[in-house]
Amino acid sequence: MSFSSRLLSPLASSLAALLLASCASLSRGAPPAAPPFAESTSPEAPQDDEPTVTVTLLHVNDVYQFSPVDFGARGGLARLSTLRKRMVAESPNTLFLLAGDTLGPSVESTFHKGKQMIDAWNALGLDFAVLGNHEFDFGPDVMRQRIKDSHFTWLGANVMDKQTGHTFGDTPPFVIRDVGGVKVGIFGVLLGKTKYSSKPGPDVIFTDTCARARELVPQMRQQGAQVIVALTHLFVAEDKVLARCAPIDLILGGHEHVMMHAVSNGTPIVKMSSEGRELGVVTLHVGTQSHKLKSMDFDVLPVVPEVPEDPAFATAMHEYDALMAELSQPVGRTSVALDAIEESNRTHETNLASFVADAYRKATGAEIALINGGSIRSDSVLRPGPLTRRDVLAIHPFPGSVVSIEVTGAVLRQALEQGVSRSAEETGPGRFPQVSGIQYAFDVCRPVGNRIVRVTVNGEPLDPKRTYVLATNSYMAEGGDGYTMFKGAKYRIPVQKAKSTQDVLREAFASAPSIAPTADGRIERLRGGARDVAKKDEKDTPAACAVAPAHAAQ
Repeated sequence: MSFSSRLLSPLASSLAALLLASCASLSRGAPPAAPPFAESTSPEAPQDDEPTVTVTLLHVNDVYQFSPVDFGARGGLARLSTLRKRMVAESPNTLFLLAGDTLGPSVESTFHKGKQMIDAWNALGLDFAVLGNHEFDFGPDVMRQRIKDSHFTWLGANVMDKQTGHTFGDTPPFVIRDVGGVKVGIFGVLLGKTKYSSKPGPDVIFTDTCARARELVPQMRQQGAQVIVALTHLFVAEDKVLARCAPIDLILGGHEHVMMHAVSNGTPIVKMSSEGRELGVVTLHVGTQSHKLKSMDFDVLPVVPEVPEDPAFATAMHEYDALMAELSQPVGRTSVALDAIEESNRTHETNLASFVADAYRKATGAEIALINGGSIRSDSVLRPGPLTRRDVLAIHPFPGSVVSIEVTGAVLRQALEQGVSRSAEETGPGRFPQVSGIQYAFDVCRPVGNRIVRVTVNGEPLDPKRTYVLATNSYMAEGGDGYTMFKGAKYRIPVQKAKSTQDVLREAFASAPSIAPTADGRIERLRGGARDVAKKDEKDTPAACAVAPAHAAQ
């Protein structure tokens, strides 16, 4: 992974080999092995004897809770604190970075609006964080307060306040930190869709990330930055574009919740998975005479129970002990594993999504139910055993109500088309329709607006002229996730008289000694007329769909 100008082939070939082997992602199963990034020098290669200074960058992304996840098997900021202290002891020239998303959504944030995560990062010793889309879940005013509460520095060079003309919260457009005599320049950027996917308010605007990089990177170099690091919360495709916009040495990113490594224009792009399941470590070697980045090393440290929790961190978080105990109270039991994985619920039928849709339908007495897969937020598999209050709030962390409205069959079909309209274009569209009382098939290879190939309602063909009573959540009924066809519908149960989504789910969990929902085939996903199962490492590309006949699966 040695650099000559900026990057030589060993790193690129190592990353390419990794990408070919695993499509740039690792599963959440066993602790990941370190990626094959070890530096190799051929005997014929010229040796560079310039002494170097070592700088270590620790990084995580998309961490929503400070306690361990996966039933205690992974993550936990008390363990991360221990690892950080070990690394600092070995290499005092260390920075700890967060690539966005921590204030919401989480169970604890339902009560504290992200304050608990700021307290946690302050206790851990975070240095820099880039704004993520979920930082704005509680509105701009709460985010401004969280910035003031932080002992670390937030970055968001392309997040602007329309009223002041400055960056949001007066965060610096970039920072240059002297680390062991090396000037490390860091800037942060956030994806523009935050404007619509969260609640930044009308006065927060998101400018073009490429244009911002072109503007800032030369300024950072002029001010003496020897290494340029982009701390990003973007889709990896946007990271790759960013790498082609300006001479950036390293991109540390987040947002996808999947560990991945890529190279674009010679710039390494590195992301960890979510919830601090592992700690990324990048070691920079900077020449003491040339003051240039000579090479990088990469490592991944699994955050597992073998790593002891830092007692000092636990003491700092005692304020939240009572809440943690309350969240552990049982509310029901399941005899089967419940699939609450985010991508599963945004791509195909799951036993949990069907259970939730059935619960909405039963609670309202409606004929049918339709919910957005993105409303199921736990992003985990709930194993057989007790179901707790935490599980309810993890699945439905956002406030909302279960309402019922009147829709025609034609509107229902339009809603289903809207729900699958991004199923080929995005890996996990939140609008994906989970249903009850409805059976439908869709083909990802068909054009948008014509992907639904079959719909029945309670065993009968969909009647476009008939009026049906539909249960859904208040977010969708008000047009959320693009379901604008529901706006203006006649309510049977309005928000004012509706139960909360959390209450309905809790009652459904408690409705039997033990629940055992199954995926019964109410949703059929097709690719060119053939049955298809969406996979994380596979996209419905035009080439994959080229052989699909227009009349398939009619």
